Amino acid sequence: MHPLAERIQNQDMRALARAITLIENDDDDKLELMSDIFSIQKQAHYIGITGSPGAGKSSLINRLLTYIRRLDLTVAVIAVDPTSPFSGGSLLGDRTRMNQHFMDPGIFIRSMATRGSLGGLARSTKDAIRVCDAYGYDVVLVETVGVGQSELDIMKAVDTTGLVLTPNSGDVLQIFKAGIMEIADLFIINKADLPGVGKLKATLEEYMMIVQPKGWQPPIIPTISTENQGMQELWEKMSDHQTYLYETNQGRARREQQLKLEVYDLIREEIWREVRTEIEQDQRKQEAFHNPDADPYQLARSWFQNWMRKGE
Repeated sequence: MHPLAERIQNQDMRALARAITLIENDDDDKLELMSDIFSIQKQAHYIGITGSPGAGKSSLINRLLTYIRRLDLTVAVIAVDPTSPFSGGSLLGDRTRMNQHFMDPGIFIRSMATRGSLGGLARSTKDAIRVCDAYGYDVVLVETVGVGQSELDIMKAVDTTGLVLTPNSGDVLQIFKAGIMEIADLFIINKADLPGVGKLKATLEEYMMIVQPKGWQPPIIPTISTENQGMQELWEKMSDHQTYLYETNQGRARREQQLKLEVYDLIREEIWREVRTEIEQDQRKQEAFHNPDADPYQLARSWFQNWMRKGE
């Protein structure tokens, strides 16, 4: 077993943090580590919280953490932040909103950058979730970037997805267009003390009548995170959904689909890593980038075919 995996199994916090850093840096040992981590994961409840910027996702999670801890459950939070296209860094603001939990040994908070991932989640986020599971956390909460259509990748990484909306925000039309409604297992109307809650709830109910979901009916939960209202109902509905997933054929089908997508992602990642390494180590290929008239389609096709022939 990989030394870090063994230390994580023994709940070594430094090993947990080190493993996530190793994953983010795409270390050569990552696949070996994750294979060992997979063998010791403990089936935590993976929960994703998504929604538009300003919907109050971080404040909601902050309150939800307090409620979950009162149930004597441990929680890991992975806050995915957008990456700057210039510096490669990210503004890790979510950690400041949850600073009251930093001293709680039953809560682990880690911010991760998207690193250009179009799905709103870094590829390494799924691996980080599994590492937290292997450590022994009961719940792993993932807060996504909140950038519209790119949130769809959350469905590949978690069991339960909560979509946070606010009254009179104008988000609903954009969310309808983006297809995000289809991935929501729960609709959370945050800032429910504002006008327009009834209209938003009616819109969501009409949507569900149109799509006629089979099996799980996404509940609509009003919350006011600033006043700590609605957390009990929210957690109960999340728990109900977890039970549903493990007791029905639809839940098994979802896990099978997630496994399929993850295998494809890992294969794509391995191919991309090898092809890119070969290109960057080939001086002639690098010189081709200096030619403004170079045909990118031809270069991509020929370089990939060359790489394929080397593997024969």
